[in-house]
Amino acid sequence: MTPSRFSLAFRPLMAAAAAVFMLTSCSSLSYYTQAAQGQLQLLSDARPIDDWIADTGTSVTLRHRLEAARQIRRFAIQEMQLPDNGSYTNYTSLQRPYVLWNVVATPELSLKPIQWCFPVAGCVNYRGYYSKTDAQAYARQLRAEGHDVEVGGVTAYSTLGWFSDPLVSTFINYPDAELARLIFHELAHQVVYVSGDSQFNESFASAVEQAGVEAWLERFGNPAMSAAYDRYKARKRDFLALLLHYRGELERTYKSMEPDETKRATKGRLFIALQNDYQVLKANWGGYAGYDRFFAEPLSNAHLASVATYNDLVPAFRALLRREKTWNGFYRAVNRLAALDKKERNRVLTRLATPAAPGLQVVQRTMSALP
Repeated sequence: MTPSRFSLAFRPLMAAAAAVFMLTSCSSLSYYTQAAQGQLQLLSDARPIDDWIADTGTSVTLRHRLEAARQIRRFAIQEMQLPDNGSYTNYTSLQRPYVLWNVVATPELSLKPIQWCFPVAGCVNYRGYYSKTDAQAYARQLRAEGHDVEVGGVTAYSTLGWFSDPLVSTFINYPDAELARLIFHELAHQVVYVSGDSQFNESFASAVEQAGVEAWLERFGNPAMSAAYDRYKARKRDFLALLLHYRGELERTYKSMEPDETKRATKGRLFIALQNDYQVLKANWGGYAGYDRFFAEPLSNAHLASVATYNDLVPAFRALLRREKTWNGFYRAVNRLAALDKKERNRVLTRLATPAAPGLQVVQRTMSALP
């Protein structure tokens, strides 16, 4: 009997889960169980794009969005030589605003995020939950231990080619250029991924996303679409510049020789100032409220822990792409870098970086959840 797509996806998932079960504690078992169940549910609920388009119950708006996503995927494969597999050939409609929620934590007087280590992905600065309730429960546990914590919604993520990542209702309604950005970024993770080096992985994917959207807009864009994407980039740049400023102020505070009581007081004043400056920035945008969700929880170090983590190497990757001239040549060069040890990788990338001011980025955890 020919196995179904469901069973093919289920087998490696259960094999991985079984291996983890033998190596982890009861609390870890609970975490990995929800992760396996959440991923399995996402895959099992997915239907081919053609089925959704042919379904008379599918709205005209959704049909158009799926057709746009299909065209973007075709461009990614044919023009950017990104992987041609089952990713983004199916669509899942979720009854929640995010695919999952990431928990990020730091010490009270530090911006260095706590790391969690996982099979395949290596060590990362977050822990993801498919249930907001579960994420908030874990966040409460971390706060009780004295940590600063943020729970942030995530609209998309990559399984690194292990599974066929579907299009999801959490991001399908993004404007075309932003939808292209997301698809290019997530597919790039399937090309190169170095376990335990988030800065390298995300900087590479961000460079692919930036260059890809530029090429896609040149081919398929129009003045209105380009203007809308320029506004998106400008607001993102402004917001991240604001966050980077206050991250720098907090870093200086925590590195100072002041007593902890003084550091806590300064920390509180800086977070109030950040909120006030955001209101000024928002007014300059004409009231655009797309980043309000960043302030949905009381501000903490965790909100700023990953800002710019995935930015520093982007100019180097863009320089490497210009040098190699073709996408495939670029990917081969990046794979050679991935084979080096981390110190040597960073040394080579530092040499490649251009003197131009780097574009501002933030972890996918944050930005993918923001319009």
